[in-house]
Amino acid sequence: MDISVIIPLYNEAESLPELTAWIERVMNENKFTYEIIFINDGSKDNSWEVIEQLQSKNSNIHGIKFRRNYGKSPALYCGFERAQGNVVITMDADLQDSPDEIPILYRMITEEGYDLVSGYKQKRYDPLSKTIPTKLFNATARLVSGIKNLHDFNCGLKAYRNEVVKSIEVYGDMHRYIPYLAKNAGYSKIGELVVHHQARKYGTSKFGISRFFHGYLDLMSLWFLSKFSYRPMHIFGLWGSLMFFIGFIAAAVLGIGKLYALSQGIPFRLITDSPYFYLSLTMMILGTQLFLTGFLAELISRTSQERNKYNIAKEI
Repeated sequence: MDISVIIPLYNEAESLPELTAWIERVMNENKFTYEIIFINDGSKDNSWEVIEQLQSKNSNIHGIKFRRNYGKSPALYCGFERAQGNVVITMDADLQDSPDEIPILYRMITEEGYDLVSGYKQKRYDPLSKTIPTKLFNATARLVSGIKNLHDFNCGLKAYRNEVVKSIEVYGDMHRYIPYLAKNAGYSKIGELVVHHQARKYGTSKFGISRFFHGYLDLMSLWFLSKFSYRPMHIFGLWGSLMFFIGFIAAAVLGIGKLYALSQGIPFRLITDSPYFYLSLTMMILGTQLFLTGFLAELISRTSQERNKYNIAKEI
């Protein structure tokens, strides 16, 4: 099979027939073998009934129905598990992504050798309240991930080689960082394609301003896991040892000063009267806790069955 098109959706019943007809036309014109996988993420409208009607007319259409709304990442994860096409295309169901981009994305994967190609909606039809935070968010994502050539991490229109989607786990709200997940899994040939952004035709946006705050927290979590998930002692142990050492030196300086004053008969207040004693003691306690945290995390990591599971590119 050439292409699997994965479409997560939530309350998009009005747009599904038009989107499906558009995809079918593009596939037939280019003589692609394909499948369309709709993931109904707990819609409260009649989206599932529409999917059933579409499937009865076209056996290339498949549907997955969630019991409730879990989010885009779990929907993509389920779609990735079931995708059989050599190239996997993801797109939103709101008609803001154009299926006419599919042939170009397919050629970039199959002929130009990209592992992943992300769409870039250079000209957007969104209000400034969304475009400005989006630019700031993407700039931060480029800086943290090191993927300098991507301008729109959150674009739903992406293309992947099949083995890429089988090698990554999308969870929580990590769908925004699939290129970063792919890079961490060893798929470094990541490209970008400027795509057309269409104004929403039906319904309303399902994402609010909170996604930007969640996005930054998820990005920090992903960065930390990519750097230290297999060696937590390197971060906790390092900072714990450093804090303990500074606190110990500070306490030693106070003690030496006290002994010197006593040997010279110089009046010297109690060490416990000095605020520096409590600061040094606090640093030593925090340093010990950080070190133990790293030690326990290292023990947990060593017992993980996935610790030495690597992605093998080829084997003969």
